[in-house]
Amino acid sequence: MSLTELPLIILAENNEANIKTISIYLQAKGFRVVVARNGREAVEQAHRLNPNLILMDIHMPEMDGLTATRELRRRTNFSDIPIIALTALAMPGDREKCLEAGASDYLSKPVSLQRLVEVIEAHLAKHPG
Repeated sequence: MSLTELPLIILAENNEANIKTISIYLQAKGFRVVVARNGREAVEQAHRLNPNLILMDIHMPEMDGLTATRELRRRTNFSDIPIIALTALAMPGDREKCLEAGASDYLSKPVSLQRLVEVIEAHLAKHPG
């Protein structure tokens, strides 16, 4: 399988430790990873690269993950791409807010990397892109 055939994931995250840990793990599991450090970058990268899936941190500078998710969902070519919300907040109602914004799924941080891959693979199986 060539590099361009590997599933492309946009990792929208502004915490450098999380970026490094998640990127390295996902690449080792056979995914291509492109990092966006805020919601605006995530939207721009999505338009430019047409990813198979987006991992969207909720709390980021410039544009938060909820706003970025809503913006992507308004555009028809991104209506089916899985967007998995990642957040350190695990307050009652947070999951609902993420899903209402258009997230396909929700994981709270710190996230088990094994669980993250399971969720990614489940969504990619439903939306092979």
